[in-house]
Formats: sequence, structure tokens, C-alpha cells
Amino acid sequence: MAFEAIVKKQIVKLKEPSLKCVDLVVSELATVIKKCAEKLSSYPRLREETERIVTTYIREREGRTKDQILLLIDIEQSYINTNHEDFIGFANAQQRSTQLNKKRAIPNQVIRRGWLTINNISLMKGGSKEYWFVLTAESLSWYKDEEEKEKKYMLPLDNLKIRDVEKGFMSNKHVFAIFNTEQRNVYKDLRQIELACDSQEDVDSWKASFLRAGVYPEKDQAENEDGAQENTFSMDPQLERQVETIRNLVDSYVAIINKSIRDLMPKTIMHLMINNTKAFIHHELLAYLYSSADQSSLMEESADQAQRRDDMLRMYHALKEALNIIGDISTSTVSTPVPPPVDDTWLQSASSHSPTPQRRPVSSIHPPGRPPAVRGPTPGPPLIPVPVGAAASFSAPPIPSRPGPQSVFANNDLFPAPPQIPSRPVRIPPGIPPGVPRRPPPSAPARPFF
Repeated sequence: MAFEAIVKKQIVKLKEPSLKCVDLVVSELATVIKKCAEKLSSYPRLREETERIVTTYIREREGRTKDQILLLIDIEQSYINTNHEDFIGFANAQQRSTQLNKKRAIPNQVIRRGWLTINNISLMKGGSKEYWFVLTAESLSWYKDEEEKEKKYMLPLDNLKIRDVEKGFMSNKHVFAIFNTEQRNVYKDLRQIELACDSQEDVDSWKASFLRAGVYPEKDQAENEDGAQENTFSMDPQLERQVETIRNLVDSYVAIINKSIRDLMPKTIMHLMINNTKAFIHHELLAYLYSSADQSSLMEESADQAQRRDDMLRMYHALKEALNIIGDISTSTVSTPVPPPVDDTWLQSASSHSPTPQRRPVSSIHPPGRPPAVRGPTPGPPLIPVPVGAAASFSAPPIPSRPGPQSVFANNDLFPAPPQIPSRPVRIPPGIPPGVPRRPPPSAPARPFF
């Protein structure tokens, strides 16, 4: 009965962490839904409606999941299966308690360290003095300081007990005493050692440490102010073995329950919440959206999205117009073939034979009919009247051509041919129209005529 009562109390304690686990999963699912809904930011009403529908469904599944988890814990609490294959059993529990009792007697296992004052040393022997105490599983030792180099005394814990001591009239410290049950001296000529602490919490802590080391309080305790007797600790070995056996049984069975709950919890949450929510989104969310509100209102764009779409349309039309303009312009290159190179072999042959300067033929084209300027009498033979029809046949002698500039290094010839003299236009005196009397030319000095 004691075993079942303790086990059931331990199983009930699993409810709170299990429900907290469900709350953490719901919070994480809400965060995931919010992040996924950001894809619908262009349509605010559609996004809000989607979040509302999915969140409502998650809350509904949360209640069912919590009910199922509480049901699992109640099932574990309803029947204590002592025939489980992993359960230790009563025989093994007793054997383990015996082994644990043997392991407790480990030397040099330090249980507690701290400063305590030995309060009942007479003034002739130095009076009260503070020492550094070290409590182990077998002894109580005290040193001069925390370095634990200079040991003052080591007291074995055999047959020792603890009793309370009233605080002195002039003392502000809390005191408890250690004595020997066989009425032997504990330290030198002292039947008990009174140890003082600064607070009652320190006293209680040291008592608990002595209890772990096997030093129990005195059986006969004074009644407290309410008249209730304080708890007593039995030194009955049989009772201690029974308590240790029950502790081993409880630890074994609670470990089985913890293993089972840790295995079933994620499976239950996965089945009732996550998988169901996923199936709802895939198969039923669209139907809920169609039935919840007007579809045209759900597809209303946000102001930012509408402005962005208008900007994109304007840019699209501008780019399309620019492409049409560019398409009208011919991008093909019109090329003219390079003329053939100039044949300059005649220059090289002319430079090698050094011919006489060439003369250009006289042009038969008449220049504009402007008479040349007459600067006084021109010496020479008298002018002979020329008939009108014969003026076209008259031609002046050819004028030698003037040498023009020519590159010294043309055609890579160091000794080019002599330059050609350009021809001048032939100036023919205008004819005298018929019917106009000729003006006699001025007389010229007489010259011999040949």
C-alpha cells in the first residue's frame, strides 16, 4: 500500500510537464503559420482569414491533445503493473538496498564542510574558538583553517547522536550538541561538544548532513510550543531496510512510467496536432476560404501592391516602346569596298629611264570671256585682224607646267622622277564683233623685219 500510494503521487506529477510540452508545440506551430502567411502579404484580407482559420483549428486540436495526454496519465495511474518485465521486484529491491548500505560506508566521502564554533570549552583551556569542520561518512574532523593542513582532532561517528541546546542569555548564536550514547567522553574530558552557528538555517543544514552520515537526533525530544511532538527517527535496522526497499521499488516503477510517457508524448502530439493540421491545410483550408467570405473581397490587393503593379506596368510599356524605336533603326553596317591600290610602276620606270619632262595637251575649252588687263603698250609685232570665224581656231602656245610638291618617300623610291609642271588655262583674246571699227593699235618702235 505504501508503494502504490507513493507511485501514484509521482505519476500525478507528470501532468504538468506534459501539458507544458503541448503548449510549447502550439506556440511553435503558431510561429510557423505566421511565417508561411507572409507569402500572402499582397492580399491582406486573404492572409488574415487564412491565419484565423488555421489558428482556430490548431486551438481545437490543442484541447483534444491535452485531453488525450491526461487520459494516458490516468491510465498509468489506474493500475500499478508490478509484473512488468523491467520492474525490479521485491526480492531484487531488498538485495539492492543491502548493497547500497554497504556502499554508504565509503571512507573519505566528504558530506559537508564549514565553520563551526566549539562553545563549551572553558576559559582556562582557551575558551570558545572557531574551527573548520569536515564531516565525512565515518568521522568528524576539525582544522585550524580552510587549508586543512593542521588537524586539531578527528572524532569517529560511532554511537554519536545530536541534541538541541538552548541559546545562552548573552549569546546570539544557535547551538546544538553531539554526545556519545555510551556515556563516554567525546572530546578530551567533555561528554558532549556544543557546536554553534550564526543562524537557525545553518543548524538545520548541519543536522541534515549529520543525518546523512548516520548520526541521528536524540529519541526523546522536547515538545514544541503547540504541544506537538517533533518527528523522531527510528534506529530500527529492519524498518530502515523496509524503507530502502520501498524506495528502490518506487524508483524502478517510476522509471518505467517515465520511459513510457516520454515515448507516447511526441507520438500523441504528432498524430493529434501536427499531422491533422497538415491534412487540414492540404484538403480543407480552401473550402473554408470559399465559404467564409466573398472571394472578390479576399483578393483585394494592398495599396502598396497596387502601386507596385502600376509602376511595373508603366515600366513595361516604356520598355516596349523603346524596343519598337530601336527596332526601326537599321543596325546593319553599310560598307564600301576599298579601291584597288594605285599602280605606281610607271613612276619607278620613269625614274630609271629619266625621260624629258612631259607636257600636257592644250585644252580646247575656252576660258570665261574676260579680256586680260592691258598694262600699256605691249612690244611685239602689230596685231593682225582676225576674222570672227577664225577666232575659234586661234590657240596660244602651250605654257610649261609648274612643278608641284611631291613626297620624297612616295612609293619608297629614293630617286623619283622629276616633278610635272601643271598647265595653266589658255587665255585667248576675245574676238571683235562685226561692224565695230578697229581701233588702231599704238605705234611701236620700228624693228627690222625678217
